[in-house]
Amino acid sequence: MQVQFTGRDHNLTVECESGTTVRLALGKAGILASTVIVSHEGVVLPHATKLTSDISLLVTTVSSGG
Repeated sequence: MQVQFTGRDHNLTVECESGTTVRLALGKAGILASTVIVSHEGVVLPHATKLTSDISLLVTTVSSGG
């Protein structure tokens, strides 16, 4: 299954097994889960959400260095 991450700081697709959580997919993409909010069609998804089919997710960065 393909998980696409899009947003201001991210634009990539990773291949994951069905049942992978948002958190694991983020890790596979090299995105630190604690620094982002993930949403789909305007709904924020908990990082524990299991993904079961190809999906495009919006990644919003909520922290930055400084």
